[in-house]
Amino acid sequence: MAITTPPVADESEAQRRPLIGPGMLVLFIALIGCFTAWGVAQDLTTPMVAGFKRIFDMSTFQASLVQLAYFGAYFLLALPAAFINQRFGYKTGILTGLGLAAIGAFAFYPASKIMTYEAFLVALFAMAAGCSILETSANPYVLSLGPESTATRRLNLAQAFNPVGTNIGVLLASTLILPKLSDPVDIGSLTPEQLHTIRAGELGAVMGPYLGLAFVLILIAIAIASQKAPPIVEEFPDAEPHEGGTRDLFGVLWRSKHYRYGVMAQFFNVAAQVCAWTYVIQYVQQALGGSLERGGFYLQISLLIFLGSRFLMTWLIGRVRATKVLAVLAFLAVVLCVFAMVSPNLAGVIAVVSLSFCLSLMFPTIYGVALKGLGPATKFGAAGLVMAIVGGAIMPLVQGWLVDETSPAISFIVPAVCFGLVGLYALYDLRGPDRERTAATAGSAA
Repeated sequence: MAITTPPVADESEAQRRPLIGPGMLVLFIALIGCFTAWGVAQDLTTPMVAGFKRIFDMSTFQASLVQLAYFGAYFLLALPAAFINQRFGYKTGILTGLGLAAIGAFAFYPASKIMTYEAFLVALFAMAAGCSILETSANPYVLSLGPESTATRRLNLAQAFNPVGTNIGVLLASTLILPKLSDPVDIGSLTPEQLHTIRAGELGAVMGPYLGLAFVLILIAIAIASQKAPPIVEEFPDAEPHEGGTRDLFGVLWRSKHYRYGVMAQFFNVAAQVCAWTYVIQYVQQALGGSLERGGFYLQISLLIFLGSRFLMTWLIGRVRATKVLAVLAFLAVVLCVFAMVSPNLAGVIAVVSLSFCLSLMFPTIYGVALKGLGPATKFGAAGLVMAIVGGAIMPLVQGWLVDETSPAISFIVPAVCFGLVGLYALYDLRGPDRERTAATAGSAA
Protein backbone atom coordinates (compact mmCIF):
# COMPACT_ATOMS: atom_id res chain seq x y z
CA MET A 1 0.00 0.00 0.00
CA ALA A 2 1.53 3.30 -1.04
CA ILE A 3 1.75 6.12 1.46
CA THR A 4 -0.67 8.89 0.56
CA THR A 5 0.81 12.28 -0.22
CA PRO A 6 -0.56 15.71 0.65
CA PRO A 7 -2.01 17.98 -2.04
CA VAL A 8 0.49 19.47 -4.44
CA ALA A 9 -0.47 22.97 -3.42
CA ASP A 10 0.43 22.21 0.19
CA GLU A 11 3.77 20.75 -0.88
CA SER A 12 4.56 23.81 -2.99
CA GLU A 13 3.69 26.12 -0.11
CA ALA A 14 5.93 24.15 2.27
CA GLN A 15 8.80 24.16 -0.20
CA ARG A 16 8.62 27.96 -0.48
CA ARG A 17 9.10 28.36 3.27
CA PRO A 18 12.68 28.69 4.54
CA LEU A 19 14.26 25.53 5.90
CA ILE A 20 15.97 27.43 8.72
CA GLY A 21 14.65 30.48 10.56
CA PRO A 22 16.36 33.90 10.41
CA GLY A 23 19.54 34.02 12.46
CA MET A 24 19.46 30.28 13.22
CA LEU A 25 22.04 29.03 10.72
CA VAL A 26 24.99 28.92 13.14
CA LEU A 27 22.88 27.15 15.77
CA PHE A 28 21.63 24.65 13.20
CA ILE A 29 25.18 23.86 12.06
CA ALA A 30 26.23 23.38 15.69
CA LEU A 31 23.33 20.97 16.22
CA ILE A 32 24.37 19.04 13.11
CA GLY A 33 27.69 18.72 14.92
CA CYS A 34 25.83 17.12 17.83
CA PHE A 35 24.21 14.50 15.60
CA THR A 36 27.60 13.75 14.08
CA ALA A 37 29.39 13.68 17.44
CA TRP A 38 27.26 11.01 19.09
CA GLY A 39 27.63 8.92 15.94
CA VAL A 40 31.40 9.25 16.25
CA ALA A 41 31.27 8.32 19.94
CA GLN A 42 29.14 5.22 19.41
CA ASP A 43 31.11 3.70 16.58
CA LEU A 44 34.50 4.75 17.82
CA THR A 45 33.52 2.51 20.74
CA THR A 46 32.24 -0.46 18.70
CA PRO A 47 35.66 -1.75 17.56
CA MET A 48 36.97 -1.48 21.11
CA VAL A 49 35.41 -4.81 22.07
CA ALA A 50 38.07 -6.46 19.93
CA GLY A 51 40.63 -3.88 21.03
CA PHE A 52 40.22 -4.35 24.79
CA LYS A 53 40.14 -8.13 24.37
CA ARG A 54 43.55 -7.84 22.76
CA ILE A 55 45.00 -5.34 25.26
CA PHE A 56 43.84 -6.98 28.49
CA ASP A 57 43.94 -10.59 27.27
CA MET A 58 40.34 -11.23 28.31
CA SER A 59 37.40 -13.24 27.01
CA THR A 60 35.03 -11.84 24.40
CA PHE A 61 32.27 -11.82 27.04
CA GLN A 62 34.37 -9.62 29.34
CA ALA A 63 35.33 -7.31 26.48
CA SER A 64 31.68 -6.92 25.48
CA LEU A 65 31.07 -5.10 28.77
CA VAL A 66 32.11 -2.09 26.68
CA GLN A 67 28.69 -2.17 25.04
CA LEU A 68 26.95 -2.78 28.36
CA ALA A 69 28.56 0.37 29.77
CA TYR A 70 27.72 2.41 26.69
CA PHE A 71 24.13 1.39 25.98
CA GLY A 72 23.32 0.84 29.64
CA ALA A 73 23.95 4.55 30.13
CA TYR A 74 21.42 5.30 27.39
CA PHE A 75 18.83 3.28 29.29
CA LEU A 76 19.51 4.89 32.65
CA LEU A 77 19.68 8.49 31.44
CA ALA A 78 16.64 8.62 29.12
CA LEU A 79 14.10 9.63 31.78
CA PRO A 80 16.45 12.02 33.65
CA ALA A 81 17.08 13.74 30.32
CA ALA A 82 13.33 14.15 29.81
CA PHE A 83 12.99 15.78 33.23
CA ILE A 84 15.92 18.14 32.53
CA ASN A 85 14.28 19.21 29.29
CA GLN A 86 10.92 19.71 30.96
CA ARG A 87 12.30 21.73 33.87
CA PHE A 88 15.09 23.77 32.27
CA GLY A 89 14.53 23.56 28.51
CA TYR A 90 16.09 21.73 25.57
CA LYS A 91 19.09 24.05 25.29
CA THR A 92 20.09 23.28 28.88
CA GLY A 93 19.62 19.59 28.16
CA ILE A 94 21.90 19.79 25.13
CA LEU A 95 24.61 21.70 27.01
CA THR A 96 24.37 19.25 29.91
CA GLY A 97 24.76 16.32 27.53
CA LEU A 98 27.71 17.89 25.73
CA GLY A 99 29.43 18.70 29.01
CA LEU A 100 28.98 15.23 30.48
CA ALA A 101 30.07 13.56 27.23
CA ALA A 102 33.19 15.75 27.13
CA ILE A 103 34.02 14.85 30.75
CA GLY A 104 33.68 11.17 29.89
CA ALA A 105 35.91 11.53 26.83
CA PHE A 106 38.54 13.44 28.85
CA ALA A 107 38.39 10.65 31.46
CA PHE A 108 40.14 8.38 28.96
CA TYR A 109 43.37 10.17 29.85
CA PRO A 110 43.45 9.17 33.55
CA ALA A 111 42.06 5.76 32.54
CA SER A 112 45.07 5.24 30.27
CA LYS A 113 47.34 6.01 33.23
CA ILE A 114 45.42 3.85 35.70
CA MET A 115 45.59 1.06 33.09
CA THR A 116 42.62 -0.96 34.30
CA TYR A 117 39.65 -2.10 32.26
CA GLU A 118 37.24 -0.80 34.90
CA ALA A 119 38.59 2.75 34.54
CA PHE A 120 37.83 2.70 30.82
CA LEU A 121 34.31 1.39 31.47
CA VAL A 122 33.65 4.31 33.84
CA ALA A 123 34.86 6.77 31.20
CA LEU A 124 32.68 5.10 28.55
CA PHE A 125 29.65 5.19 30.82
CA ALA A 126 30.07 8.92 31.52
CA MET A 127 30.52 9.72 27.82
CA ALA A 128 27.48 7.64 26.84
CA ALA A 129 25.40 9.23 29.60
CA GLY A 130 26.13 12.62 28.05
CA CYS A 131 25.27 11.32 24.57
CA SER A 132 21.97 9.95 25.89
CA ILE A 133 20.96 13.37 27.27
CA LEU A 134 22.21 15.01 24.08
CA GLU A 135 20.23 12.70 21.79
CA THR A 136 17.05 13.08 23.84
CA SER A 137 17.28 16.89 23.67
CA ALA A 138 18.52 17.54 20.14
CA ASN A 139 15.55 16.34 18.06
CA PRO A 140 12.92 18.79 19.36
CA TYR A 141 15.50 21.60 19.43
CA VAL A 142 16.21 21.14 15.72
CA LEU A 143 12.47 21.24 15.03
CA SER A 144 12.26 24.68 16.62
CA LEU A 145 14.83 26.33 14.33
CA GLY A 146 12.40 27.41 11.63
CA PRO A 147 8.85 27.18 10.30
CA GLU A 148 6.78 24.27 11.58
CA SER A 149 5.94 23.29 7.98
CA THR A 150 9.61 22.50 7.26
CA ALA A 151 10.39 20.91 10.65
CA THR A 152 10.44 17.33 9.34
CA ARG A 153 12.77 18.20 6.46
CA ARG A 154 15.03 20.08 8.86
CA LEU A 155 15.21 17.14 11.25
CA ASN A 156 15.85 14.67 8.43
CA LEU A 157 18.75 16.81 7.23
CA ALA A 158 20.31 16.96 10.68
CA GLN A 159 19.86 13.23 11.27
CA ALA A 160 21.52 12.40 7.97
CA PHE A 161 24.79 13.41 9.59
CA ASN A 162 24.52 10.77 12.32
CA PRO A 163 25.65 7.89 10.04
CA VAL A 164 28.35 10.26 8.77
CA GLY A 165 29.56 10.34 12.37
CA THR A 166 29.43 6.55 12.69
CA ASN A 167 31.66 6.23 9.66
CA ILE A 168 34.09 8.78 11.05
CA GLY A 169 34.18 6.90 14.35
CA VAL A 170 35.05 3.58 12.74
CA LEU A 171 37.57 5.28 10.45
CA LEU A 172 39.34 6.81 13.46
CA ALA A 173 39.39 3.46 15.25
CA SER A 174 40.58 1.62 12.13
CA THR A 175 43.39 4.06 11.37
CA LEU A 176 44.50 5.36 14.79
CA ILE A 177 43.80 2.51 17.23
CA LEU A 178 43.45 -0.96 15.71
CA PRO A 179 46.70 -0.89 13.65
CA LYS A 180 48.65 -0.35 16.87
CA LEU A 181 47.00 -3.40 18.43
CA SER A 182 47.47 -5.79 15.54
CA ASP A 183 50.85 -7.35 16.41
CA PRO A 184 50.35 -10.57 18.37
CA VAL A 185 52.19 -10.77 21.67
CA ASP A 186 52.86 -13.85 23.79
CA ILE A 187 51.98 -12.35 27.15
CA GLY A 188 53.28 -15.39 29.01
CA SER A 189 56.81 -14.76 27.72
CA LEU A 190 56.96 -11.12 28.89
CA THR A 191 58.25 -9.73 32.14
CA PRO A 192 55.85 -7.53 34.15
CA GLU A 193 57.86 -4.46 33.08
CA GLN A 194 57.65 -5.38 29.39
CA LEU A 195 53.93 -6.07 29.65
CA HIS A 196 53.38 -2.72 31.38
CA THR A 197 55.26 -0.88 28.64
CA ILE A 198 53.33 -2.57 25.83
CA ARG A 199 49.95 -1.96 27.44
CA ALA A 200 50.83 1.67 28.18
CA GLY A 201 51.53 2.24 24.49
CA GLU A 202 48.34 0.48 23.39
CA LEU A 203 46.16 2.34 25.88
CA GLY A 204 47.77 5.58 24.79
CA ALA A 205 46.58 4.81 21.26
CA VAL A 206 43.05 4.28 22.60
CA MET A 207 43.14 7.57 24.51
CA GLY A 208 44.05 9.90 21.62
CA PRO A 209 40.85 9.89 19.50
CA TYR A 210 38.66 10.27 22.59
CA LEU A 211 40.58 13.34 23.73
CA GLY A 212 40.12 14.83 20.28
CA LEU A 213 36.38 14.12 20.50
CA ALA A 214 36.25 15.85 23.90
CA PHE A 215 37.67 19.09 22.45
CA VAL A 216 35.18 18.95 19.56
CA LEU A 217 32.29 18.55 22.04
CA ILE A 218 33.46 21.61 23.95
CA LEU A 219 33.61 23.68 20.77
CA ILE A 220 30.07 22.61 19.87
CA ALA A 221 28.87 23.53 23.38
CA ILE A 222 30.43 26.99 23.10
CA ALA A 223 28.77 27.55 19.72
CA ILE A 224 25.35 26.53 21.06
CA ALA A 225 25.68 28.46 24.32
CA SER A 226 26.51 31.65 22.43
CA GLN A 227 23.36 31.50 20.29
CA LYS A 228 19.91 32.78 21.22
CA ALA A 229 17.43 30.03 22.01
CA PRO A 230 14.42 29.96 19.64
CA PRO A 231 10.83 29.44 20.83
CA ILE A 232 10.18 25.73 21.13
CA VAL A 233 7.97 23.92 18.63
CA GLU A 234 6.69 20.69 20.15
CA GLU A 235 8.16 17.52 18.68
CA PHE A 236 4.71 15.89 18.69
CA PRO A 237 2.04 18.53 18.07
CA ASP A 238 -0.80 16.02 18.60
CA ALA A 239 0.33 15.40 22.18
CA GLU A 240 -2.20 17.61 23.97
CA PRO A 241 -2.28 17.96 27.78
CA HIS A 242 -3.76 14.98 29.58
CA GLU A 243 -6.09 15.42 32.52
CA GLY A 244 -5.38 12.11 34.22
CA GLY A 245 -1.76 12.71 35.17
CA THR A 246 1.42 10.78 34.55
CA ARG A 247 0.11 7.46 35.87
CA ASP A 248 -2.76 7.48 33.39
CA LEU A 249 -0.34 8.29 30.56
CA PHE A 250 1.61 5.14 31.34
CA GLY A 251 -1.68 3.28 31.33
CA VAL A 252 -2.32 4.55 27.81
CA LEU A 253 1.06 3.20 26.75
CA TRP A 254 0.51 -0.18 28.37
CA ARG A 255 -2.88 -0.64 26.73
CA SER A 256 -1.43 0.00 23.28
CA LYS A 257 -0.19 -3.29 21.85
CA HIS A 258 1.38 -1.45 18.93
CA TYR A 259 3.47 0.53 21.38
CA ARG A 260 4.34 -2.35 23.72
CA TYR A 261 5.40 -4.59 20.86
CA GLY A 262 7.17 -1.63 19.27
CA VAL A 263 9.36 -1.15 22.34
CA MET A 264 10.29 -4.83 22.21
CA ALA A 265 10.98 -4.59 18.48
CA GLN A 266 13.22 -1.58 19.05
CA PHE A 267 15.05 -3.48 21.78
CA PHE A 268 15.84 -6.32 19.39
CA ASN A 269 16.56 -3.98 16.47
CA VAL A 270 19.25 -2.10 18.39
CA ALA A 271 20.52 -5.41 19.77
CA ALA A 272 20.88 -6.79 16.23
CA GLN A 273 22.62 -3.63 15.05
CA VAL A 274 25.17 -3.57 17.86
CA CYS A 275 25.80 -7.33 17.60
CA ALA A 276 26.32 -7.19 13.84
CA TRP A 277 28.72 -4.25 14.00
CA THR A 278 30.56 -5.31 17.15
CA TYR A 279 31.44 -8.84 16.02
CA VAL A 280 32.14 -8.26 12.34
CA ILE A 281 35.81 -7.83 13.26
CA GLN A 282 36.02 -11.20 15.01
CA TYR A 283 34.07 -12.80 12.17
CA VAL A 284 36.55 -11.47 9.61
CA GLN A 285 39.42 -12.80 11.72
CA GLN A 286 37.87 -16.28 11.67
CA ALA A 287 36.68 -16.28 8.06
CA LEU A 288 39.70 -14.66 6.40
CA GLY A 289 42.41 -15.00 9.01
CA GLY A 290 42.60 -11.22 9.05
CA SER A 291 44.01 -8.77 11.55
CA LEU A 292 42.10 -6.27 13.69
CA GLU A 293 42.92 -3.65 11.09
CA ARG A 294 41.42 -5.75 8.29
CA GLY A 295 38.31 -6.37 10.36
CA GLY A 296 38.00 -2.62 10.91
CA PHE A 297 38.14 -2.14 7.14
CA TYR A 298 35.13 -4.40 6.62
CA LEU A 299 33.28 -2.65 9.44
CA GLN A 300 33.93 0.63 7.64
CA ILE A 301 32.44 -0.78 4.43
CA SER A 302 29.43 -1.98 6.41
CA LEU A 303 28.76 1.49 7.79
CA LEU A 304 29.16 3.11 4.38
CA ILE A 305 26.47 0.74 3.11
CA PHE A 306 24.32 1.79 6.06
CA LEU A 307 24.81 5.48 5.21
CA GLY A 308 23.88 5.10 1.55
CA SER A 309 20.97 2.79 2.29
CA ARG A 310 19.31 5.31 4.61
CA PHE A 311 18.82 7.71 1.73
CA LEU A 312 17.63 4.87 -0.53
CA MET A 313 15.10 3.69 2.03
CA THR A 314 13.81 7.22 2.60
CA TRP A 315 12.97 7.33 -1.11
CA LEU A 316 11.53 3.80 -1.14
CA ILE A 317 9.06 4.22 1.74
CA GLY A 318 7.58 7.18 -0.11
CA ARG A 319 6.26 4.60 -2.56
CA VAL A 320 5.85 1.41 -0.52
CA ARG A 321 4.37 1.02 2.93
CA ALA A 322 7.27 1.17 5.36
CA THR A 323 6.39 -1.92 7.40
CA LYS A 324 6.23 -4.01 4.22
CA VAL A 325 9.81 -3.00 3.52
CA LEU A 326 10.68 -3.59 7.19
CA ALA A 327 9.33 -7.15 7.05
CA VAL A 328 11.27 -7.97 3.88
CA LEU A 329 14.53 -6.54 5.21
CA ALA A 330 14.17 -8.21 8.62
CA PHE A 331 13.69 -11.69 7.20
CA LEU A 332 16.39 -11.08 4.59
CA ALA A 333 18.73 -10.27 7.50
CA VAL A 334 17.81 -13.60 9.12
CA VAL A 335 18.81 -15.40 5.91
CA LEU A 336 22.10 -13.46 5.75
CA CYS A 337 22.92 -14.35 9.36
CA VAL A 338 22.22 -18.04 8.82
CA PHE A 339 24.33 -18.02 5.67
CA ALA A 340 27.19 -16.37 7.55
CA MET A 341 26.93 -19.06 10.23
CA VAL A 342 27.34 -21.94 7.79
CA SER A 343 29.82 -20.23 5.42
CA PRO A 344 32.61 -18.54 7.41
CA ASN A 345 34.50 -17.41 4.32
CA LEU A 346 34.57 -14.38 2.02
CA ALA A 347 30.92 -14.96 1.05
CA GLY A 348 30.01 -15.03 4.73
CA VAL A 349 31.87 -11.77 5.29
CA ILE A 350 29.86 -10.20 2.46
CA ALA A 351 26.67 -11.46 4.12
CA VAL A 352 27.62 -9.94 7.48
CA VAL A 353 28.57 -6.63 5.87
CA SER A 354 25.26 -6.62 3.97
CA LEU A 355 23.33 -6.66 7.24
CA SER A 356 23.80 -2.88 7.34
CA PHE A 357 21.61 -2.59 4.25
CA CYS A 358 18.79 -4.27 6.17
CA LEU A 359 19.40 -2.22 9.33
CA SER A 360 19.17 1.16 7.61
CA LEU A 361 15.36 1.34 7.69
CA MET A 362 14.63 -0.26 11.03
CA PHE A 363 15.11 2.29 13.80
CA PRO A 364 13.09 5.18 12.30
CA THR A 365 10.32 2.90 11.02
CA ILE A 366 9.78 1.16 14.35
CA TYR A 367 9.98 4.54 16.10
CA GLY A 368 7.28 6.06 13.92
CA VAL A 369 4.93 3.06 13.89
CA ALA A 370 5.13 2.53 17.67
CA LEU A 371 4.32 6.18 18.46
CA LYS A 372 1.46 6.52 15.98
CA GLY A 373 -1.80 7.57 17.62
CA LEU A 374 -0.58 7.82 21.23
CA GLY A 375 -1.74 11.43 21.60
CA PRO A 376 -0.81 12.92 25.00
CA ALA A 377 1.25 9.83 25.90
CA THR A 378 3.58 10.32 22.93
CA LYS A 379 6.44 12.02 24.77
CA PHE A 380 6.61 9.35 27.46
CA GLY A 381 6.35 6.78 24.70
CA ALA A 382 9.33 8.32 22.95
CA ALA A 383 11.35 8.05 26.17
CA GLY A 384 10.46 4.36 26.36
CA LEU A 385 11.76 3.81 22.84
CA VAL A 386 15.03 5.51 23.77
CA MET A 387 15.29 3.24 26.80
CA ALA A 388 14.82 0.24 24.49
CA ILE A 389 18.32 1.00 23.23
CA VAL A 390 19.44 -1.09 26.22
CA GLY A 391 19.10 -4.04 23.85
CA GLY A 392 22.49 -2.94 22.54
CA ALA A 393 23.89 -3.52 26.03
CA ILE A 394 22.41 -6.94 26.78
CA MET A 395 22.45 -9.03 23.62
CA PRO A 396 26.14 -8.39 22.73
CA LEU A 397 26.96 -10.04 26.07
CA VAL A 398 25.04 -13.12 24.94
CA GLN A 399 26.81 -13.14 21.59
CA GLY A 400 30.17 -12.56 23.27
CA TRP A 401 29.59 -15.62 25.45
CA LEU A 402 28.74 -17.64 22.34
CA VAL A 403 31.93 -16.46 20.63
CA ASP A 404 33.93 -17.78 23.58
CA GLU A 405 32.03 -21.08 23.73
CA THR A 406 31.73 -21.75 19.98
CA SER A 407 32.97 -19.40 17.24
CA PRO A 408 32.25 -15.94 15.80
CA ALA A 409 30.32 -17.57 12.94
CA ILE A 410 28.00 -19.60 15.18
CA SER A 411 27.43 -16.57 17.39
CA PHE A 412 25.49 -14.85 14.60
CA ILE A 413 22.49 -16.90 15.67
CA VAL A 414 21.93 -14.08 18.19
CA PRO A 415 21.30 -11.26 15.65
CA ALA A 416 19.36 -13.79 13.51
CA VAL A 417 16.85 -14.26 16.33
CA CYS A 418 16.71 -10.50 16.94
CA PHE A 419 16.02 -9.77 13.26
CA GLY A 420 13.33 -12.45 13.23
CA LEU A 421 11.48 -10.77 16.11
CA VAL A 422 11.67 -7.41 14.34
CA GLY A 423 10.13 -9.08 11.29
CA LEU A 424 7.29 -10.44 13.41
CA TYR A 425 6.51 -6.90 14.61
CA ALA A 426 6.34 -5.74 11.01
CA LEU A 427 3.89 -8.57 10.20
CA TYR A 428 1.84 -7.65 13.27
CA ASP A 429 1.53 -4.09 12.02
CA LEU A 430 0.57 -5.26 8.54
CA ARG A 431 -2.07 -7.67 9.84
CA GLY A 432 -3.30 -5.54 12.74
CA PRO A 433 -6.76 -4.03 13.05
CA ASP A 434 -5.53 -0.58 11.98
CA ARG A 435 -5.09 -1.38 8.29
CA GLU A 436 -4.55 2.25 7.41
CA ARG A 437 -1.56 2.64 9.72
CA THR A 438 1.52 3.84 7.88
CA ALA A 439 5.03 4.73 8.87
CA ALA A 440 4.83 8.22 7.37
CA THR A 441 5.99 9.61 10.70
CA ALA A 442 9.06 7.40 10.61
CA GLY A 443 10.85 9.87 8.37
CA SER A 444 10.82 12.41 11.20
CA ALA A 445 12.72 10.18 13.61
CA ALA A 446 16.00 8.32 13.26
